[in-house]
Amino acid sequence: MGTIPLKPPTTLEQQIERLRKRGMSIEDDIAQQWLSNISYYRLSAYWYPNRIITKNSDGQICRGDLFIPRTSFEDVIALYEADRKLRTFIHDGIERIEVALRARIGELLVSEGSLSYRNKIIFRPNFKHEEWLETADKRVSRAMRRNESIKHYADQYGGQYPFWVLADVLDFSDISKLYEGLKTTDQYKLAEDLGVNIDLNLLPANLRRKTLRSHPLVRWFEQLSIVRNTCAHHGRLWNKSFTPASTNALRTVDGLSTLPDGQSGRIYGTLVLMAFLLRTISPNSSWQGKVVNLLEDKFIPNPIVSMKSMGLPDSWIPFIGLIRIVILFNNLPFRVICSAKTVLSTSLRQIYPAITMVNQKVFTGGGVSTSSKNAGSSRRAPRSQRLRWT
Repeated sequence: MGTIPLKPPTTLEQQIERLRKRGMSIEDDIAQQWLSNISYYRLSAYWYPNRIITKNSDGQICRGDLFIPRTSFEDVIALYEADRKLRTFIHDGIERIEVALRARIGELLVSEGSLSYRNKIIFRPNFKHEEWLETADKRVSRAMRRNESIKHYADQYGGQYPFWVLADVLDFSDISKLYEGLKTTDQYKLAEDLGVNIDLNLLPANLRRKTLRSHPLVRWFEQLSIVRNTCAHHGRLWNKSFTPASTNALRTVDGLSTLPDGQSGRIYGTLVLMAFLLRTISPNSSWQGKVVNLLEDKFIPNPIVSMKSMGLPDSWIPFIGLIRIVILFNNLPFRVICSAKTVLSTSLRQIYPAITMVNQKVFTGGGVSTSSKNAGSSRRAPRSQRLRWT
């Protein structure tokens, strides 16, 4: 099979002209600013869904080069910025979850001794314990030059590192694998400490047996690890599939019933679980409310965004439709529309806070701590502010 020749590099001017010829509404000065600082290739993932579906020469369904009508560079940048903001929120939330998981696993392990993590007997028989220890030792070697605690224990204790010292140099993936290696009783104890109390009586017999062999959080922590790494490398979260995690058992937990049915591989499911865990780990946090506001204010109104791309539940659809109707109605900033003396805008202004509250309950299963930001205050800024490089 022959290889396809690489495409030749293009200048910024050529890239802008290409987008314009393919049907995108684009302004030269703004486009040059963003393309030169982000790159055409990186942004292409955000306009990809707006490429018209067609058939290739072999009759196969594919994305063509032309864009659907009303595709604008402004919407692409707005989506990119929303995704970037979501990364910062997720990084903040996962940091708290990771630190809490380290502490709780550490508390469990050190009850058997400071170095109990080196004893394979306390783990599952099929846990790749030696492989995990090799990885942990590599983390220690990597941290030797810059971590004062590691150097201290190397000098004073002959290189013996109690888990509370080791934990600070482990990656989330290491902690995730360690949780997977715990015996089922220990997995369930930690999960229940985090508020994840599965009602096994609500599960079919075959799923109950499977759930009793290994806690569903094993796969969810694996997914969180992948999402964390995506954020750390500035990767895209919107319209991306992650390692699927089963939801049926977790949906029996109060507060997790809004997880997608069957399994979840999109970012919405990750956000639901994070919001739930953070209500135990950081109960006074406004994280959940900030994320809901971001979804409502920046993702949902964007015409590029679909329900499927985020994994959002159907209960958010009426709000999406209403927002888009209003934006297309006048092509004005949302703030202006809401202040207009029309039936549509008046109604919207009155129901927006109520819709926000409903969506927060959908997102968190109720009892969410909202952010200090007024639910109805975020509207589309003027064009000059929306597109300015910040």
